[in-house]
Amino acid sequence: MNHNFKNLKIWKLSMEVTSEIHQICLGFPKNETYGLISQMNRAAVSIPSNIAEGSNRSNKHFCQYLNISLGSSFELQTQLLIAGMHQYISSEKIAELENKIIELQKMITGFIAKLN
Repeated sequence: MNHNFKNLKIWKLSMEVTSEIHQICLGFPKNETYGLISQMNRAAVSIPSNIAEGSNRSNKHFCQYLNISLGSSFELQTQLLIAGMHQYISSEKIAELENKIIELQKMITGFIAKLN
């Protein structure tokens, strides 16, 4: 069964998170360009990318791509908390973004359950 990824709520929310991560990383110190900035952007981009890539596969294979997206979201959540430890981001912004990531994780988990 093929899914149009652009119509999926999980893809739309993951694109929103990716955009916000890119924006906040612009304010990080330059010495993090090849460290945390690069890692956070890669993890964020991985989430909607894997949803899109898997959407054209069978449900079984789509679930594998969704699990990769889910893993990237947990990776991103951890990196966000690390950025907070270094005080690159305000605690309010961390809470706001972390809530979106957690919502996304719940939605992806629910979608995987629906496909199985």
